Amino acid sequence: MEKDKKIKLGISIGDLNGIGSEIIIKTFEDNRMLEFCTPVIFASIKTMSFFKKHFKSSINFHAINHTDQIIHGKINVLNVWKENVTINFGEEDVKIGEYSVKSLEAATAALKNEAIDVLVTAPIHKHNIQSDDFKFPGHTNYLAEKLGGKSLMFMVTNTLKVGLLTDHVPVKDVPNHITAELINEKINTVYMSLKQDFRISKPRIAVLGINPHAGDNGVIGEEDDKVLRPTLQDIKEKGKMVYGPYSADSFFGSGNYKNFDAIVASYHDQGLIPFKTIAFGHGVNYTAGLNRVRTSPDHGTAFEIAGTGKADNGSFKEAVFTAIEVFKNRKEYNEYSKNPLKKAPKKI
Repeated sequence: MEKDKKIKLGISIGDLNGIGSEIIIKTFEDNRMLEFCTPVIFASIKTMSFFKKHFKSSINFHAINHTDQIIHGKINVLNVWKENVTINFGEEDVKIGEYSVKSLEAATAALKNEAIDVLVTAPIHKHNIQSDDFKFPGHTNYLAEKLGGKSLMFMVTNTLKVGLLTDHVPVKDVPNHITAELINEKINTVYMSLKQDFRISKPRIAVLGINPHAGDNGVIGEEDDKVLRPTLQDIKEKGKMVYGPYSADSFFGSGNYKNFDAIVASYHDQGLIPFKTIAFGHGVNYTAGLNRVRTSPDHGTAFEIAGTGKADNGSFKEAVFTAIEVFKNRKEYNEYSKNPLKKAPKKI
């Protein structure tokens, strides 16, 4: 890719009854965004025109039917479907969920084929997308199957990055999922992402315990002492700066998280509750470990405010910028990895 060529940024539309359309429109109403990327929205021009009219926007869309028709300097809308779609903001609708899936599948195929460079996904409703043909609990699991690599949900800002050992797993099943193999896989993914995606040359990673107080020496569960602690010690002995397990209850409140480049939580809420408390509205959900770049805002469909014009597009805009940054960082990392004599810029 030539240096002056804009990154082609694919966007899956998410749940049409949610706030996805609004945050996309608000982000690209600012024409300066076209200086950083060329957006390609996977939906339909009829649907996007409805949203434009509803939100009384002055945004201009460029309709295309194939990715080879993408024009730089335009907000491209690729027609994934042709028919009119009835939008009822705030309603859960399995039929609308089918359009979420159509958009995601088309965008993912384009990403895999390098017709677009990166993908930003607007929020989906996890129940509405379920069908006989689509049985994934979310974007991360779907992309892991369709793209190469080991996926990891990585919630990121410039100053806080939280990865998960387990993501959409019921709490009662978490301990059974956390094995030495899984711990190694996820920490390796976080480590490599910090190096190649965020240009951190010597990553420092903290790991939170599985049980309260990291098990209290076996008093509150044995998983930390029997599985987590020895595995972390083994990883550390192999040269990675990995520390823990830390008691999760005080780790964020004490500010200890500021001493590390990333934190790995054992399960979904253990990591995402503090992340969203600290960073909500400007955090980004990044799928690390894949051979393509995908980001998403740190919130859901927000049905309660959908269609009202009240949605904050801050996190979506951060997702756009993060996707662009990671794509450039990866390209640079791959270039200097092929040529070790070439000096690479680093973040210490």
